[in-house]
Amino acid sequence: MSVTAGERRRRSDRNRRKRQAIAISGFVAVAIGLAWFFEAQATTTVIFVRHAEKAANGNGDPSLSEEGRVRAQALADFLGEVDVVASVDAVCASQYRRTQQTAGPIAERLELAVNIADADDIEGTAAAILADHKGEIVLLVGHSDTIPLLIAELHGSKQLLMKEDDYDHLYVVTIPWFGKVKTLMFRYGPTS
Repeated sequence: MSVTAGERRRRSDRNRRKRQAIAISGFVAVAIGLAWFFEAQATTTVIFVRHAEKAANGNGDPSLSEEGRVRAQALADFLGEVDVVASVDAVCASQYRRTQQTAGPIAERLELAVNIADADDIEGTAAAILADHKGEIVLLVGHSDTIPLLIAELHGSKQLLMKEDDYDHLYVVTIPWFGKVKTLMFRYGPTS
């Protein structure tokens, strides 16, 4: 039996459509795979601030002073809308009252818990942030002697020094999945 020209054309068209469907399916699978890969490799942003001014009561774990409470509220105002989509995703503070009180207003505004990070465990804190908050914006309230170490541990600026009265400094460290870590410094609230 011989095949007619019309039948050959229909078979050719069917084969061409099959090849096109396979190519489109392959393209869609690659696009979905790339989208997943890039989402999994998102940039993590860590915002570091020193605790606000503390009360001069001689206590080993002092509370914030009135000036410090004003600064903590200014931090909440400053960071409340830091991301045009969702703001800060997580809030961390050391085990000391002054850091938790500084973090409190922004955590309350965003309805987030204040996670406690050991001020003495620089490597562990940095590793936990990267592991638990990949692709998120994290606020970490620390101390003048721990913030430079944490930033350096995250491969940010290694030359950062904080003075005892640097209460108004805010450092933003962006950690991309590929490329150089960036460290930016801003000021917020009343000038120290």
